[in-house]
Amino acid sequence: MKETYEEKINRRLKVKQRIIEVAAGREKADLVIKNATYLNVFSNEFLQGDIAVANGLIAGIGEYEGEKEIDVNGKIVLPGFIDAHIHLESAMVTPSEFAKAVISHGTTTVITDPHEIANVMGLNGIDYMIESTQNLPVDVYFMLPSCVPATAFDESGAGLGYKDIDSYFEHKKVLGLAEMMNYVGVINGDGDVVSKIIASQAHHKKIDGHAPELSGNDLNAYIAAGVYSDHECSTFENALEKLRKGQFIMIREGTAAHNLSALMPLLTKQYSDRCMFATDDKHPSDLLNGGHIDYIVKQALKNGADPIVTLKAATHNAARYFLLNNKGAIAPGYLADIVVADNFADFNVEMVFKRGKLIFDGEVKEFDAPSVDETLVEKCHNTFNLDEVTPNSFKVDGKLGLIGLVGGELLTRNLGFADKTDVENDILKIACVERHKNTNHIGVGYVKGYSLKSGAVATSVAHDSHNIITIGCSDTDIAVAVNAIRKAKGGIAVVENGEVKALLELPVAGLMSEEKLETVNEKLEKAKAEAYRLGADKSIDPFMTLSFLSLPVIPSLRITTKGVFDVEKCELLKDEMSV
Repeated sequence: MKETYEEKINRRLKVKQRIIEVAAGREKADLVIKNATYLNVFSNEFLQGDIAVANGLIAGIGEYEGEKEIDVNGKIVLPGFIDAHIHLESAMVTPSEFAKAVISHGTTTVITDPHEIANVMGLNGIDYMIESTQNLPVDVYFMLPSCVPATAFDESGAGLGYKDIDSYFEHKKVLGLAEMMNYVGVINGDGDVVSKIIASQAHHKKIDGHAPELSGNDLNAYIAAGVYSDHECSTFENALEKLRKGQFIMIREGTAAHNLSALMPLLTKQYSDRCMFATDDKHPSDLLNGGHIDYIVKQALKNGADPIVTLKAATHNAARYFLLNNKGAIAPGYLADIVVADNFADFNVEMVFKRGKLIFDGEVKEFDAPSVDETLVEKCHNTFNLDEVTPNSFKVDGKLGLIGLVGGELLTRNLGFADKTDVENDILKIACVERHKNTNHIGVGYVKGYSLKSGAVATSVAHDSHNIITIGCSDTDIAVAVNAIRKAKGGIAVVENGEVKALLELPVAGLMSEEKLETVNEKLEKAKAEAYRLGADKSIDPFMTLSFLSLPVIPSLRITTKGVFDVEKCELLKDEMSV
């Protein structure tokens, strides 16, 4: 029988009364973290005391006794880390496997944008992610995808308008509207685009931004429309302009984009209250070997940032921005999401508590994966609808756009035109194959900076519409790579001389695997090794870089299923013969 309102109040009253008893010292706590040197995010100092936990909340700090006591003398005690913006799909594993990875790095909360899977499956994709993140030992909150598809030039598996997502704003795990990538639509007052912002504001929710290099009056228009944050700042100057105009800055350090070094000047007392940390996209190897938010903290500290400023950006600031009012601090009434680290020099996470439960102490404690509706699971495994391709599918005549890669950045350069593959001069063929609705659309162009000497690579992780994107030295190997992904119902393939040398299967919407993170990482690293063996530039991540080359909202050129796209002009690049 469903609990009545009066029963709910009475149940919560008993819990609250017990917390009061513990806080007052009249009753033993469930847990006491003894002799803690903890970060006080309100007074900006480290203080000492016993941290008493009752019913998942911090009841008090002072001198306490508990049913269980853990002495952390000599350690640093911090609020749980918060990732302000991530796409869980980028880890290439299910949310349960992602949670196992980040718990050991002190992450207790993430705010995710499921627009990768939504671009493949629409509302079914959002439902799948919500169901598969319930009751994990990491709290997962959602920002609703704003750009499905990212632009009108994309061919996604679905399209979502403001009416489609409106009811989701009332879900308790939804915090707002995710990165508004179509900044061109915003600053031009496009009705369909701006309506999504209005809908989010009508529900009193946040709107996150995505506007690389946007400046001046165009930036004014973007912010005036109601966009509160940005995670696409690659220079301090652009970040400072956005901050001065009222935006919050998410300092991003992920697998593909590395902005921490450029934005270090923000980590000062003058600016840091408007800053938080985000990873955006994290591949398995980075999660296993590098870390998560703790990695950003570690790098910031090594680069001379003030520890308190840095740690508030990793915890408190994101909680305040997203109005998660019982997170991001160690204080009475806050959730007992607590991290214990060794010291500032090494900054190794030694223990993690989630709502007062020890979930990591050198190893992650076992937990049950959420149950997901079988119909959703079946739909996730059937998202490919395309015919086999042949080498002739990629043959083109005339001069096509030449995309120039920029090392360490998501930005590309417009290098004009090319009329053929020229391996010696690092000019390779790039193509994007529509895979959702069997349109047989294949956009072709050329790319410089990837550096393959033979073979081809392909992936169905192709932001944000997630068609199949491929780069190769020959049409034959390109066709073999694309067909390998089609057969696997998603994944990453490396081909040489018509033979598949490495394959990572990603059958969940063509984005994720149901295997363990370690297994996925092993297959991914093998694919990387094969790509590097074939000559891929070792200064880039060959697949993360590839996956962003189809995202037509980051300057300058991208590849779509309809051809090379000029982001700055917001139009398909005309071949040289028609200019």
